[in-house]
Amino acid sequence: MNATPALGRIAQIALSVRDMDRAVAFWRDTVGLTFLFQAPNVAFFDVAGVRLMLGESETPGVDPAGTVIYFDVADIDASFAALRSRGVAVRAQGEPHFIAPLGGKDLWMAFLADPDGNTFALVSEVPAGSKPH
Repeated sequence: MNATPALGRIAQIALSVRDMDRAVAFWRDTVGLTFLFQAPNVAFFDVAGVRLMLGESETPGVDPAGTVIYFDVADIDASFAALRSRGVAVRAQGEPHFIAPLGGKDLWMAFLADPDGNTFALVSEVPAGSKPH
């Protein structure tokens, strides 16, 4: 019988982009992630100890799709408002909204998009029955 692998925390997430300079500017300047370094066709950011790697598509003309990054935030309304004020695109029905009860807490999310159409979300857990601040 094979043992179950002991997976640890996620070390890195890769996100495909079409325009590296535009993507770096968005994640660094608009969203405010900590830029680490850039090499040919890739760029790296630190997100609370997890690396976000941006990589230009190896297949020209193929749009990136399918990856959603969820960012934990303490104040979903303030974080959402700040990103929206910086021109970040909001997905349809993407404003902060209740998702599900989590045993004493409520899960709230908001959905946005980067310039390549990749979805990213803000996630906040608040005391059950209360609205986020």
